[in-house]
Amino acid sequence: MTTLTPYDAIGGEQAIRHLVDRFYFYMDVLPDAQGIRAMHQPDLSSAKDKLFKFLSGWLGGPNLFIEEFGHPMLRARHLPFAIGESERDQWLMCMNKALAEMTMNPQLKTNIQEALQHLATH
Repeated sequence: MTTLTPYDAIGGEQAIRHLVDRFYFYMDVLPDAQGIRAMHQPDLSSAKDKLFKFLSGWLGGPNLFIEEFGHPMLRARHLPFAIGESERDQWLMCMNKALAEMTMNPQLKTNIQEALQHLATH
């Protein structure tokens, strides 16, 4: 019996790329996200690539991030940045808006949002 991963359930690579594109779209255009946007390079290509690779593995798909960069060690990778509750909330706002556009099982969407909330707070 094959277990369907969240990665597969939401549509695999194409869906993750779309989610990442929409996430960064919101980060670029929402005035309430300018604090988190300012922490990124003007060109978001590298950030998009890394988030796509991270989410791919995190959601049960190919471990692209680990294969290229090693263990995510999210806390250590984000230490150079002053990330507080405001920045966390801005990141989650953009991600939740992007997730809201995705067609998927409502319970799966809730589970992903809750897991991301926990991850971002950590």
